[in-house]
Amino acid sequence: MKRPFVDAQTLRSIASEYPTPFHLYDERGIRENARRLHQAFAWNPGFKEYFAVKATPNPAILEILREEGCGVDCATLTELMLAEAVGFAGHEIMFSSNMTPFEDFQLAHKLGAIINLDDLTDVEYFQRLPSIPETVCLRYNPGGNFRLTNEIMDTPGEAKYGLTRTQLTEAVTQLLQLGVGKFGLHAFLASNVTSNDYYPTLAKMLFEVVRDLQAETGARFTFVNLSGGIGVPYLPGQEPADISRIGAGVEQAFQDILVPEGLGHLAIMTELGRFMLAPYGHLIATAIRHKNIHKNYIGLDACAANLMRPAMYGSYHHITVAGKEDHPCDHIYDVVGGLCENNDKFAINRHLPRIEQGDLVVIHDTGAHGFSMGYNYNGKLRSAEVLLRMDGSTKLIRRAETPADYFATLELPIPSSRT
Repeated sequence: MKRPFVDAQTLRSIASEYPTPFHLYDERGIRENARRLHQAFAWNPGFKEYFAVKATPNPAILEILREEGCGVDCATLTELMLAEAVGFAGHEIMFSSNMTPFEDFQLAHKLGAIINLDDLTDVEYFQRLPSIPETVCLRYNPGGNFRLTNEIMDTPGEAKYGLTRTQLTEAVTQLLQLGVGKFGLHAFLASNVTSNDYYPTLAKMLFEVVRDLQAETGARFTFVNLSGGIGVPYLPGQEPADISRIGAGVEQAFQDILVPEGLGHLAIMTELGRFMLAPYGHLIATAIRHKNIHKNYIGLDACAANLMRPAMYGSYHHITVAGKEDHPCDHIYDVVGGLCENNDKFAINRHLPRIEQGDLVVIHDTGAHGFSMGYNYNGKLRSAEVLLRMDGSTKLIRRAETPADYFATLELPIPSSRT
């Protein structure tokens, strides 16, 4: 059984200060997890984690990770702007984008970020920049299916990202002619994988491609970026990824493939988001309505606008009723929000304790791809974000939206009583 990282009494105290719904983050858990990751890859002196900003784009979270030695992975202009505002600069920023507007490349170049090229035509963009960066990364898409043992984990051949193997050689050749001196290789081939074999298998493939590309072109490779993809156990009882075993598996592939080729200097990089943050965030909501027709419904003051994953993907997020963690789960509910969409459901046919109006409901594992995927359908307003600090105090790290925010981009006044 999953249990919240905060007890019911503390949660009620927090909710008395910050009206629900809100996302709550556990600073202690975030820091401890970042340290486990760095320890797992301590064998590689150049290791760097570039946190995927898209997962949790909040400056307070980014600052915590920066203090823990992480960089940031950005994909858009505004993510670059956020990274700059927090204080990231130069090679602390990895810019991995797709179908990228030129102005995004311009800002990445201005900040000194490592730019990760997604397509052969991106090389043309480089020639329009004020100068050619010394270091460039290339994103690889091997096509086909990506397998672990006999199980298909994902289908890179259906993904819009990356260059083919032939295009990699062509891109490296062109970039060498432009004066690029150092190269990196990147690939993202599966999402939310809890198997300890994913990174080692991916690393083996990328190490072999680097070895071959360097032999073919004479290019100097200095790093391999394993991107993201390590998942978290959303389901109760699901075995979590063991980051220490994963790091050891990557090290073994490194020793087997790169070291004999004189490539033992390569740095390993990652771009984790979900693994870094998901378990250390909860969406806190209040049960406000009960409806019993063909099914038994509990309505929350939160909705899919606060957490889209269950509506979009049918994803499981565990639910705890604060103060009833040990009560029998002898009621079956659909737990829903108030949007005019029937997929606005956090849980379907979920066994839970009896829920009464006013109960605080904890939706687990929302620390990544939770708030960040929010939207304003039906005029719903994005919620606050609150940080539970190391000393047990709390800090509002993003206020809740107001109707004034919703109307701010419109040429339309609203009643002052509702601002």
